[in-house]
Amino acid sequence: MQTFKKAWRRNAVAYMFLSPWLIGLLGLSLIPMVTSLYLSFTNYDMFTSPVWTGMENYTQMFEDSKYLASIKVTTIYVMLSVPLQLMFALGVALLLNRGLRGLKFYRAVYYVPSLFGGSVAVALLWRQLFGGEGLINRGLALFGIEGTNWISSPDTALYTLVILAVWQFGAPMVIFLAGLKQVPLELYEAARIDGAGKFKQFFKITLPMISPIVLFNLIMQIIHAFQAFTPAYIVSGGEGGPLDSTLFYTLYLYQKAFTHFDMGYAAAMAWILLIAIAIITAIIFGTSKKWVFYQE
Repeated sequence: MQTFKKAWRRNAVAYMFLSPWLIGLLGLSLIPMVTSLYLSFTNYDMFTSPVWTGMENYTQMFEDSKYLASIKVTTIYVMLSVPLQLMFALGVALLLNRGLRGLKFYRAVYYVPSLFGGSVAVALLWRQLFGGEGLINRGLALFGIEGTNWISSPDTALYTLVILAVWQFGAPMVIFLAGLKQVPLELYEAARIDGAGKFKQFFKITLPMISPIVLFNLIMQIIHAFQAFTPAYIVSGGEGGPLDSTLFYTLYLYQKAFTHFDMGYAAAMAWILLIAIAIITAIIFGTSKKWVFYQE
């Protein structure tokens, strides 16, 4: 007991400084997570007491056509936006790494769109750009091309959101650029002496050396893409249309929770999303041993 009291007195100051974080962890993370896990097994509409239903919410998902549609839309969005964004970010980072004048200015300019990633203003701007009378169609009209209402067509609406995600490549670009700065120049000099061209240098030196950065950006952007909500909500007016073509998983979760007040079902959806992201992250980490190179 005396030992415990001494340890408490010795660490009291540390616990005092940690207390805001501990309170936030309990009040904003752990307790809400445990509560949502419980609600996922109940029928709860926010106005009456939760009624335990067991696995009903989870089994109901496989019979919900809109839920299955949201999985399809989100999967397509992630599989398109993440690789394209990372390739675009790496390409720009390679250009900026060539010792251009005004590097800080270009880096800041390219990073700016990422600062407004989830903003309503950018989503509204995108809705205006790709609307029937938007700037994109006006530009096409100058070349005699008749455009369409991109966000109102089920064939193109999702792809406008993919373009928006790719446009916000600034954050991974800055991280790629930092990684490129750490690649030893003598490796390129040795490769040039051996007759290796730019293409071979990229795949044999650059890509392996920045592979940990690629792994980090890949995981972060996948998580971010699965959580995308605001662009789809604003562009589709909160409906996920046309014909559910922009019905992101998070948007349908929001509809279930705050439109239909089916909080139990929404909580179950949230846990499925968490598990799916965790599994994908684990698979990427598991396979990274074969393609990520760490310097010793």
